[in-house]
Amino acid sequence: MNACIISCNIRYDNPSDGDNSWHHRKELLTQTLLSHSPDIIATQEGRFDQLYELNSLLNDFEIIDTHRSWIKPRMYPSFFIRKNTFEIIGSGDIWLSETPKIAGSSSFNSTFPRLMTWLKIQPTHSLTPLTLINTHLDHINPETRLGQIEVLIKETTKILEMNSPLLIFGDFNDSPASLIRKKIEGHFSHLQDSWKMFNSDEETSHHAFNGEFQNGSRIDWILVDNSLQVLSCQLDKTHLNGKYPTDHFPVVCKLKL
Repeated sequence: MNACIISCNIRYDNPSDGDNSWHHRKELLTQTLLSHSPDIIATQEGRFDQLYELNSLLNDFEIIDTHRSWIKPRMYPSFFIRKNTFEIIGSGDIWLSETPKIAGSSSFNSTFPRLMTWLKIQPTHSLTPLTLINTHLDHINPETRLGQIEVLIKETTKILEMNSPLLIFGDFNDSPASLIRKKIEGHFSHLQDSWKMFNSDEETSHHAFNGEFQNGSRIDWILVDNSLQVLSCQLDKTHLNGKYPTDHFPVVCKLKL
């Protein structure tokens, strides 16, 4: 089967964003995501109320949160899966701290608690499960991100089963040339940068609702197991009358599973 997957930082519900606040752009975001007929949507930066509002707008999708005891002030990376397309095998939240099983825990001088969400799914009519990781790293300190990625790598290794293709989605707040990426590739050498396969020149993915951001970089990635065929990958730069659905360009990737 072919599948469309999307990674998107949806920008938290911040009333001080004015015309760019969640209330004014949630419909445009929904339309933008659905325009690709996706099967899996991985979001970052949403809180409970905002994510459930998005869940109600994405009619044919369900948020995967049965494992989760919500801490409402926290922002959660989350998966939305098209209904009746995959069997959900398991899911969970792991906090990127020295105590990863303690909900809301924080280490490495992180600005606030960060986490990874994992999901194991099996496509309909397939015997091979997929392992998905979704994360959002600290936006201030490179050393903090290094501590967090070490936890992510360690915990992903525990979850990952032999012969289960791995996909990692996220807002890494760092460029593909960073030490963060080198560490990931050092442990998971079978991952490929889906966007880089189809685009030779680097671009900025966080644009602060302006469509471009000087001195930025491509901090949003989908890393795909090389056992899967990548058919296309792009940054969606959709806008309507100068208004953008979020302050990051969604990463849209099509795969043959």
